Amino acid sequence: MTALVGIAAPNREADLTAMLTKISYRGSAASIFPNSSTTIGLLLPDHLKRAAANPDIFEASAGRGHFAAASLNGADLKLTRDLVGFAPLYYGHDAQGVLIFASEVKALLPYSQEVYELQPGATLADGRLIPPPIPAAVELLSMPPEEIAAELRSILDQAVKSRADTAPHFGGLLSGGLDSSVVVALARPYREKMHTFAAGVVGAPDLHYARLAAEFLKTEHHERSVTLPEMLAVLPDVIYHMETFDALLLRSSILHYLAAQQAIDYVPALFSGEGGDELFAGYDYLKTLPLTQLSEELEDITGRLHNTALQRVDRCIQAHGITGWVPILDPDVMAFASRIPVEYKLHQGVEKWILRQVAEPLLPVEIVHRPKAKFWQGGGVSDLLANHANLVISDRDFFAERRLPNGWTLHSKEELFYYRIFKEHFGELERLDWLGRTKGAPVQYPAV
Repeated sequence: MTALVGIAAPNREADLTAMLTKISYRGSAASIFPNSSTTIGLLLPDHLKRAAANPDIFEASAGRGHFAAASLNGADLKLTRDLVGFAPLYYGHDAQGVLIFASEVKALLPYSQEVYELQPGATLADGRLIPPPIPAAVELLSMPPEEIAAELRSILDQAVKSRADTAPHFGGLLSGGLDSSVVVALARPYREKMHTFAAGVVGAPDLHYARLAAEFLKTEHHERSVTLPEMLAVLPDVIYHMETFDALLLRSSILHYLAAQQAIDYVPALFSGEGGDELFAGYDYLKTLPLTQLSEELEDITGRLHNTALQRVDRCIQAHGITGWVPILDPDVMAFASRIPVEYKLHQGVEKWILRQVAEPLLPVEIVHRPKAKFWQGGGVSDLLANHANLVISDRDFFAERRLPNGWTLHSKEELFYYRIFKEHFGELERLDWLGRTKGAPVQYPAV
């Protein structure tokens, strides 16, 4: 991933430099491009160079089809973002009413307290917000499932290869789940040596299955076992980079952050397996829905990824100056997945059935048929953080503090515990339009 910042006014190099400094961890090479109407900056990792084909397009890219871009046509500025929203982009206006934008909110807050997220697929041009295009109707595949699986593997392999070709070496975040293991298995043949990384509480299922996958695929595996005190120690850094206090998202982000941290000395880029659950029906609750409602629900949760799993991948990997790749959400993979009948995604009670057919020749049977576990559950976090929050925050404090200045209500003591740290970093903001929250998060009610 790279970073994009900009101010829709000339001669703002000093402000732009300050904005780039706020998120300097996202890239080692900073460039500023001033012109008569706009001042734009890019942060790039060492292994990437800005394409010079069109000097009026400035893009923060995360692999094929994943981007946030600013383009100039004379003095006209247009901001765009990819359809799934892996590459983040936020915007606001400074005290003079000048449009400013950046890949992270922290770069904008010194200039504007009213920050907005550019939604996936949306465009901002001439002060006008253009919503994402309405998806066209698709024709479902009528071929046998074994042919669908073979074609899906081919498209996934191309999505992996297209990213692998952009870096001299790379690694993979490996939880031992189906999605991350399939991605690592497909990436493995493209390098003589590949590093993989996992993190979890001592004895966590993810550590066991990740080790199993790594041994089978013959990767150089790096494992980090963590304790509650270690998670609490790193939590302020995670909240700073994640820019959220969403409890369920932060639970998984801590392990993601610690797993990616191990990669600093080894690789400039990491593969991750996000998207499999949303495209191929991986969540257990989906089994309770009628098949007639499944496609709509998958579309809905895929549309929320930019504020959940993709935000986690981007921020936790970029915090360490590493590029993140999510090939399962490659545009070609997503387009093909949308045409797969839902009965091949959730088949006879088996979630991600068609993806398991892809995985069978690539991975050990224990991983191919491993049930889905949320990242924070598989990593062993379980209720450790929630229990800690319940101990340190009283019912009275929860009742008094759970209502935020913008009218939101915090769901739990755990979320209040995170919000207090969030407030130390970013202040008590009255506008949180840019901050997404997990759908269906459980609500804890105060006793007083």
